[in-house]
Amino acid sequence: MRLVLVPGLLNDAALWHDQLAPLAAVCEPVVADITQGETLEELARAVLTAGGPRFALAGFSLGGIVAQEVMRRAPERVSHLALIDTTMLPDGADRAAERRCLMALAADPGTFHGFGEKLLARYLAPENLGNAAIAARIREMTRRLGPGVFIRQSLIQRPDSRDLLPRITVPSLVLCGAHDQITPPEISREMARLIPGARIAIANHAGHMLPLEAPLLVSEALKRLILR
Repeated sequence: MRLVLVPGLLNDAALWHDQLAPLAAVCEPVVADITQGETLEELARAVLTAGGPRFALAGFSLGGIVAQEVMRRAPERVSHLALIDTTMLPDGADRAAERRCLMALAADPGTFHGFGEKLLARYLAPENLGNAAIAARIREMTRRLGPGVFIRQSLIQRPDSRDLLPRITVPSLVLCGAHDQITPPEISREMARLIPGARIAIANHAGHMLPLEAPLLVSEALKRLILR
């Protein structure tokens, strides 16, 4: 079985580096590229192309929003679903304003340098703020992808998918870090409540960047999902 892993905003295949080898024991993991499209439909199409006729699907953050769009457009092609540190809600006013501010900064030549300490503090659990290896991996991805990808992905409309979730019938898993400030655990709990039969796990020692902060937990949870 193929498992399509969908990265989040300003992430690429490096986000899933720690999961690829463990998952290869139970499936064929592939990473979708969602850095090119300008609409949610285009990003969903990229995932469907990566997946083939039928596949399991795991989306992180923006990738989880894309995964939900895949379920809206082609549910018959997805065998299993994992939604990781993501949301089913559209941007609220505060989040939309923050996104506009960050896009303005990214558009200013010479000011885009990846994640600074203040932004990292929102994305990582307090106990991981001093983890130089995690910080370096995040900054490397953001610098490699650059401001163009950041702006393009930030402009993607985030729909309200609460009406979709009760229609999902495949084995499903919701994962979230207990210290996630971007998509807090209460959102994940509500997602799991809305998806029939969904299982949920909250990682005590992680924030928003769960595949980097709790790599073993993510790998094992995805393996168990695939075997359901």
